Amino acid sequence: MTIRFETVRLVLDDRVGIGTLTVEDGMIAGIDIADILEPSDLPEGDYLLPGLVELHTDHLETHYAPRPGVRWNALASVQAHDAQVAGSGITTVFDALRLGMDYGARITSKDMRILADAIAKAQETDRLRADHFIHLRCEVSTEDVAPGFALFQDEPLVRMASLMDHTPGQRQFVSIDRYRDFHQKKAGMNDAEFENFMAERTALADTWSRKNRKLISEQCLEAGIVIASHDDATLAHVDEAIEDSVHISEFPTTQEAARAARAAGMKVLMGAPNVVRGGSHSGNVSAQALAENGMLDILSSDYIPFSLLHAAFMLVERIESISLPDAVRMVTRTPAEAAGLDDRGTLAVGKRADLVEASYEHGVPVVRGVWRAGRRVA
Repeated sequence: MTIRFETVRLVLDDRVGIGTLTVEDGMIAGIDIADILEPSDLPEGDYLLPGLVELHTDHLETHYAPRPGVRWNALASVQAHDAQVAGSGITTVFDALRLGMDYGARITSKDMRILADAIAKAQETDRLRADHFIHLRCEVSTEDVAPGFALFQDEPLVRMASLMDHTPGQRQFVSIDRYRDFHQKKAGMNDAEFENFMAERTALADTWSRKNRKLISEQCLEAGIVIASHDDATLAHVDEAIEDSVHISEFPTTQEAARAARAAGMKVLMGAPNVVRGGSHSGNVSAQALAENGMLDILSSDYIPFSLLHAAFMLVERIESISLPDAVRMVTRTPAEAAGLDDRGTLAVGKRADLVEASYEHGVPVVRGVWRAGRRVA
């Protein structure tokens, strides 16, 4: 089957050009550029982009457990999540399933296994618009993370795992006041109960964090699973990530940590909602500040799928040094390569025809059409 996109603005790796793109049998077979556009002509207008690549979204869980005590049909949950993902221009998605249940969790590792089976079933029966993989979010400071991880041994969809530690007083919650706001108010604890809670969480981390980081990172290396660190804040955290063979630094909370991670060869990933909102909801370093200093490689939609495309265009508007191709690479080619997927993420002959037709007007993009491997899916 042949598809031709004619006289369209094509966002290539290093430029935007008006031309024609031809798809044959699900692959990009030809690109003919008639004219190159100047950066001043951008970003408003219509574009053909590579399909977006999302490495870390925990959005699926909200469909499966939409209310306390409620479990939705897992297959239906995956399909609902997939429809929103594809409708946002995402053609490859790493569904983040959490292991190691923190305080107040109303979900279990067995629930995550149920969701993983539903993802596999949906893929096998051609129910999904996007291409789905699994990203295991591993809370290393918990006793049950290793047994949870074992449930996914030899699961072929697992391509990435992140090492997380939400112990009070470090990483995302360096500020105890912010940790208090997040947990004490949410759980309705009095001051004495909160102090006991913090002591318990710290003790658990002292017992389990280093042991579990080592265990999970070693198993990931053996299985060829890409390893990410999470919420690194200090040089010591980055040194620990280096020791654990981390490839991606997710959501570093300080410029110091981001700079050190990049110096060590890691790709720095930040949340697209952080860009759209104009800052971190936890009060940490903003994604825009890292982008302005050349320390941002990858964007992730995190909890709002549509934020991925939105943030890419916003960076172009806000930061003079970032071109549209630069921003688009953050949501396409760079995350694909970081995850070991070299067959997608760019408009180039021989690559998969994962495509997004989108327009950008009045500060918000609109997805007009989405194709995965040449097949229209949204």
